[in-house]
Amino acid sequence: MCDDMFHHGGGPGVGLRAATRCLCGWLVLGLMSVVLIGGGTVQAAESTAVGSLPPPAVRLNLSEAVALFLKQNLNLLIAKYGIESSKGQQITARLFPNPVLQIGNVASFTQGNTLANSGALTAQVQQLFELAGKRGYRIESAGFGVQSVEADFEDAVRQLGFTIKDAYYRVLVAQRRLALAEENRDRFARILDVNTIRFKKGYIAEVDLIRIRLQVVDFQSQVIEAIQEGESARADVRQLLRLSPASKLELTTEMDYRRVDPDMGKLRTVALEVRPDIKSRRATLSQRESDLKLAKAFRVPDVTIGAGYSVQGPRGPDNQQMGILNLGVPLPLFNRNQGGIVQAEVGLQSAQAELDRTVNQVENQVDVAYHNLLQSRRLVEAYLAGVLDDARSTFTIVERAYERGGATILDLLDAARTSRTIQQNFIEALFSYQHNLFQLESSVGQEIAS
Repeated sequence: MCDDMFHHGGGPGVGLRAATRCLCGWLVLGLMSVVLIGGGTVQAAESTAVGSLPPPAVRLNLSEAVALFLKQNLNLLIAKYGIESSKGQQITARLFPNPVLQIGNVASFTQGNTLANSGALTAQVQQLFELAGKRGYRIESAGFGVQSVEADFEDAVRQLGFTIKDAYYRVLVAQRRLALAEENRDRFARILDVNTIRFKKGYIAEVDLIRIRLQVVDFQSQVIEAIQEGESARADVRQLLRLSPASKLELTTEMDYRRVDPDMGKLRTVALEVRPDIKSRRATLSQRESDLKLAKAFRVPDVTIGAGYSVQGPRGPDNQQMGILNLGVPLPLFNRNQGGIVQAEVGLQSAQAELDRTVNQVENQVDVAYHNLLQSRRLVEAYLAGVLDDARSTFTIVERAYERGGATILDLLDAARTSRTIQQNFIEALFSYQHNLFQLESSVGQEIAS
């Protein structure tokens, strides 16, 4: 285009001005390109910077995890709504019946009377008075209902608290398994590197090298399984704590052995006193007793008292004004709440049976959890008494002997598998002990000191 301008007719001045305009146009286009490209680069850099931000890390020990769980878990929030609902019923039980206002117009239409000359305007207020302590029994029943719902909430905290503790320790188990698998994999990877050189020099047979390579692959598969198990366990914990899947969860409590030697007699006594589900059943039983008293009180009829005033129109006879007072009492000839009393008695018997069943369940749960704890404690202490160290040292001894030619590859693989099995079993035993301890604490209804 610039060449056309230079060769265009009109003389040298015209060509120079055209060339100048062309050059300015190209400069403008170049600057726009730089701006656009630079802006895109800045935006891309900003996007990269924003996208590269690491997910937020959440560091929690066991106590902090339980506290966060109690604050954010949806099941507990739902249980709290039940408490507020029962308090609303308690407020309703305290209220008196509303008075009734009646307004009417009375007229006579006999002997030539009409609404205009004989009408009377009547206003009356009636109030129902409950007798035999009905309101008091209703308030008492609603109060026990609130206690029952509050105890149910505490029981939900007890059960879900065990759930979060158990899920927390499952993450710790996965971490221990991963560390063990990585240690074994790295150890055999070094053995594989050394024996690859020895094979090339003709010191070992190819079948021995293949066996070592297969063992490395086996340990690598264990690493992958432990990683998957850990991710699944962390997802469970994040879900219980209502954390985002993008949150990086770091659990700081160590899965160490803490010996606990509880007293079975004290545990059973404490459980019967503090277990929230037993408290709930007892409150329900008291509520049913109040309901029975209320049902029997309905045999006594309530009284309705009314008072009013009647005013005749200006053309009524003598323009009389009258006060009204009346009393209404139902006659309990047929219905004396016989069916309600029977239902209340059955409800009381059912509540007593439910309490007895819960007490029996609690006693058995405490007994089973106690004996499971003792058995798992015995197993953990057996590992800690020397079996775990023996398995590790045996593997090391056989590995050194193999390096000096004093042991075969089969001896090395057997020692490695034995050491791995013993260490994995110890991790399982340690988790089982901790699980049974949490189960015993949940069965009793409170934490157990060392």
